Amino acid sequence: MLNRLFLLLFLLLLVPSSRAEKADRDKPINIDADKAEVDNAKQTSTFIGNVVVTQGTMVIRGDKMVVTQDKDGYKHGTAYGNPASYRQKREGLNEYVEGYGDRIVYDTRADTVDFYEHAKVKRGNDEVRGEHVTYNSNTEIFQANDQGSTGAPQRVHAVLYPKPKPASGVSAEPVTEKK
Repeated sequence: MLNRLFLLLFLLLLVPSSRAEKADRDKPINIDADKAEVDNAKQTSTFIGNVVVTQGTMVIRGDKMVVTQDKDGYKHGTAYGNPASYRQKREGLNEYVEGYGDRIVYDTRADTVDFYEHAKVKRGNDEVRGEHVTYNSNTEIFQANDQGSTGAPQRVHAVLYPKPKPASGVSAEPVTEKK
């Protein structure tokens, strides 16, 4: 079990980085829903029905979202759905990281997104599936956990595509001139 998890993490480290848009962190978080309940005393807000959370290029969709704020002002949101979804543009590229899970936890302090139950995270054609997948935009690492919510071992699965080859007739080796 540990060998499979170690191999998966090793393979994921070989995949090019997936850094999220840095500018998104400085943008406001907007939440749209059918219904909202705000408890200022507990610093908790609950949004229900067609919930859409946006922060710059980041979008989280779900049936329900519970947002709490810690004493330092950082937000922690938990989205529930069948499944809930996440999408964010990668820094400097025209490519997105997408993820799905029955529960998604977004932590603005740690810059992490955790996907639980039937979790799947994609970057381009590459995909990681498991019962718990974490995406950390600071360290640029995906981690997959094979522990299911019942505690019973589950399998993780990854599909990693090879780097595209250069177009036909174009040499991958540098050309040197002889004098």
